[in-house]
Amino acid sequence: MRILENFIKTVILEEATITEKVTLSNKAYRIRLQGDSIRKATFTPGAFLRMAIGIGKEELSMKDKIRSYSVWDIDKEKGTLDLAIATHSNGVGSQWAKHCKEGDTIYYKWKKGNFIADDSAESYIMIGDLSALSHLYMINRNIGKDKQIISVIYNSNKSELFPDIDGHFPFHFYELPENPYHEIITKLKDITPTLKGKTLVYIAGDSRTCIALNHFFRKELHWDTKRIKTKPFWNPEKQGLE
Repeated sequence: MRILENFIKTVILEEATITEKVTLSNKAYRIRLQGDSIRKATFTPGAFLRMAIGIGKEELSMKDKIRSYSVWDIDKEKGTLDLAIATHSNGVGSQWAKHCKEGDTIYYKWKKGNFIADDSAESYIMIGDLSALSHLYMINRNIGKDKQIISVIYNSNKSELFPDIDGHFPFHFYELPENPYHEIITKLKDITPTLKGKTLVYIAGDSRTCIALNHFFRKELHWDTKRIKTKPFWNPEKQGLE
């Protein structure tokens, strides 16, 4: 296992250093990474990192050594990027976020995926929980100005949610229980008639909520699947879900 990990670190993954760690709320941290590889990156807003946070921990399986985190902000000139990591679970990633320190070396690989900024619409709906907040902030900053933005960002405790990098709160926050798809659908029935022009929806966070809302948009509102962008970040019954 150690030989395989050394190969992965030196041949497959990029390297960066944690230069800053800040508490955003009692359930989230901002972690800043710096490295020459960040300066050279071809970045698409909405891309994320697949990070080898369990390297060197023999007690973990290979799948538990890897976690995926959204890029909240990036400064290629300085070679830095920011992650906002939620710690509401007690999983491997949460434990790493709680205990990592400035000066630690991390290993990662870029992943683009399909949950990226699309500026082709006039109106947008942003739906997500604490785990998806930084990703939706990045999307919101990169879809252009003068867009109609409707948002439903929720958490069981609103104080655990945090502002965007500029200190502002561009989204509407709601205090809702875990997996509140019934409450969100009720809100959407009031929201959707107010939308103008071409509309896209971004749905992220709890996989159960993502599935239920995707079904609502497709089956009840009869939206084309190309207008529905979904990204499950976690599931309380599983480990290692991106």
